[in-house]
Amino acid sequence: MILSHINHRTWAVAALALSAVVALSAPAFAAYPDKPLRVVVPFTPGGGTDIVARHLANGMSKELGQPVVVDNKPGAGTIIGTDAVAKSPPDGYTLLVATFAHAVNPSMQPKLPFAWDKSFAPVVLIGRGPNVLVVKADSPYKSVKDVIAAAKANPGKLTYASYGNGTSAHLAGEMFTNLAKVDITHVPYKGAGPAITDVMGGQVDMLFGTAAAVAGFVSNGKLRAIGVTSAEKSPSLPNVPAIAETIPGYRVESWYGIYAPAGTPPDVVAKLNAVIAKVAKTEEFRKRLEPEGIVISAGTPTELDEYVRGEEARWRKVVKENNIKPD
Repeated sequence: MILSHINHRTWAVAALALSAVVALSAPAFAAYPDKPLRVVVPFTPGGGTDIVARHLANGMSKELGQPVVVDNKPGAGTIIGTDAVAKSPPDGYTLLVATFAHAVNPSMQPKLPFAWDKSFAPVVLIGRGPNVLVVKADSPYKSVKDVIAAAKANPGKLTYASYGNGTSAHLAGEMFTNLAKVDITHVPYKGAGPAITDVMGGQVDMLFGTAAAVAGFVSNGKLRAIGVTSAEKSPSLPNVPAIAETIPGYRVESWYGIYAPAGTPPDVVAKLNAVIAKVAKTEEFRKRLEPEGIVISAGTPTELDEYVRGEEARWRKVVKENNIKPD
């Protein structure tokens, strides 16, 4: 009887110890997240990236049961905000909304404060879409041919805005001037909001804006769309010709992807991927973004990694061949 009692006590202690070990070795995401998340947007508020991030954050908050705060950190062609995420704790609570600039900065900015291919853990490619060449509503330029003719007649006098050096709005303009063999002056801003404001106000002649940023202003008549940067017409702007119809070989694509700092536990990345993909595939998210030309992807982390590495290699070649340099 005494031996039996000891055995029972021994087994009880062993079971308690085992349960403690299991609890300690449980996947890191079992309790994740237990505090608010921060999504860093490396642009000013009001632009396409900011719009995507805020729609995404609302959905993530509902799924995760925690606040998801959008933190705008503009400057230096997205480098300031991107670097802030690279140096954040790898715990899944700080995320980056990366864009076209993430793949182009390595060839445009040789001394980045982070390693573009090693400082981040890919989470998910949200979607891709074209940029749109827009001018103010009463602009004399009604077509790509009008812009080229005016630029050739007045070298260096026409201007195009961008969201900063290395952004899609910048490189779309550089590729345009190189392939069309015209001289148009680049005017960089810290984000889409101020760039669009100055185009509408006539301070700058045009903008190769992301579809997400300019679609609303095109639909309400404040901006006129005269070309899309995709190889063919965009389903969201069926009456707007592709710039490639006038300039053969022209193609620029914007994209939105989510990264975490390198070293973020794989189980946390997997949970974030699943949650963000679920949000991106909801009817509400699609309704908000697909009319703006964004095709939803929401695949695996590997899909984002492979896509961005391919874009980096493609644009490195373009930048070198066209001798494109930051202003």
